[in-house]
Amino acid sequence: MFDAAALPSHQRVKGRALARLEDGLLRDLRQEGSAKVMLPRVFGRAPEVVFLNTAGGITGGDRLDYALDVTSGAALGTTQTAERLYRSHGPAGTVTTRLTLGPGAKLAWLPQELILYDGGRLDRRLEIDMAEDADLVMLETLVLGRAAMGERVRDLSLRDWREVRRSGRTVMVEAVRIGTEDLASDSPAGLGGAVALATLTCIAPDAEDRLDRVRAALPRTIRCAASAWDGRLTARFMAHDAHPLRRAVARVAHVLTGAPLPRVWQI
Repeated sequence: MFDAAALPSHQRVKGRALARLEDGLLRDLRQEGSAKVMLPRVFGRAPEVVFLNTAGGITGGDRLDYALDVTSGAALGTTQTAERLYRSHGPAGTVTTRLTLGPGAKLAWLPQELILYDGGRLDRRLEIDMAEDADLVMLETLVLGRAAMGERVRDLSLRDWREVRRSGRTVMVEAVRIGTEDLASDSPAGLGGAVALATLTCIAPDAEDRLDRVRAALPRTIRCAASAWDGRLTARFMAHDAHPLRRAVARVAHVLTGAPLPRVWQI
């Protein structure tokens, strides 16, 4: 007789990783479980902090926590490769990222894409605390399946919260939710048929001054636009294929930061 209770429970991923830099020097490093931190050697530019999930992806019940604290100086944060959200047969996976920028600090947070597979369930949260005169460039990219493999995402639950606090006051909140009903719609109120989405944001004392250069770098091959107001610049991208979106994002990110892309990126 089949006994469901006798089946072994699935192993869940748990990981935590933290790095703290001061004037380009590593002052604290902690890693636990599947969350790891790499600091590749770079010369003549800001240090790179690369986070990775050794489990190879996220599924139901997994939990990952990342933190990057740039007390002073400049740094670039990214991920080793695109993260993958796999099908869940139970609860959502959770990912929390916390970034901190001290007075005068500069951080370019440029993680690679989150690839969403059919049946994925994810609750994700990005929280950033920054000083008034700090300089932040941050990127979030979502890709629905792998077009080259003929994949199509029909069932999905993504809840994505992004919040930035500047000198203790909230200056940005974005709550992104993509559900199965959004995937079925080609209307502008849904995804409009797009399978790759990206938001690139700059919050800095001179953010508005960078708008003309960003608009000049926007391509005409995909849907994209940029605006700036009150110390914040935002560029948004939508495309029917991930590759042209990635190239466009890389070009604009370079304009915003004035620095080379992370070495782990491949364009």
